[in-house]
Amino acid sequence: MPLQVRFGRASYMHGTLYERQSAKRFGKMKKGGKSMSILNKTDVEPLERHQMKILIVYDSVHGNTEKIARVIGDAITGEVKVLRVGEVHSSELKTFDLLIVGSPTQGGRPTLAIQDFLNRIPEPVIRGINVAAFDTRLSTRLVGIFGYAAVRIVDSLKRKGRILIAPPEGFFVRGREGPLKEGELERAARWAKEIEAYCKKSK
Repeated sequence: MPLQVRFGRASYMHGTLYERQSAKRFGKMKKGGKSMSILNKTDVEPLERHQMKILIVYDSVHGNTEKIARVIGDAITGEVKVLRVGEVHSSELKTFDLLIVGSPTQGGRPTLAIQDFLNRIPEPVIRGINVAAFDTRLSTRLVGIFGYAAVRIVDSLKRKGRILIAPPEGFFVRGREGPLKEGELERAARWAKEIEAYCKKSK
């Protein structure tokens, strides 16, 4: 069956002029009437494109922020990890193309666990990595006076040299313990797709 020859990857049409020319060029041999290649496995270059690697780090008190984080993870194509903040090792951050951090808003700030995570990230580890942030929040005017967790997360990330690819986003809950307002999970999925589209466009 005809296959491509590309950058050291050789495959051939048996018994044709193409086969003989390819054999001469790439070290193909025949033994006992069977075609053989003497290329090493290390000569074979994968044709697959780079798959985007995404890490979503979240903290959740009543389960609302976790639901948003998992919906975001399901909506984005690529190699996606969704981890609670206590499960993340800062040393692995440099292996990802995109970092998304989410937290409930508590007194205008992220949870203490998220704040500690952000403070402990060594600057060189994720300098230049794309980042985005979200939170869950009440829609009352009083909460708006104190501010929102996602804004604080973004400020912390930007200070360490991260590339912000989307404005901080908030998803609304009905009460202090939730549940999420109707339509917020769908809105989270759309937000995730917008981020994904931006990342692909910027490559």
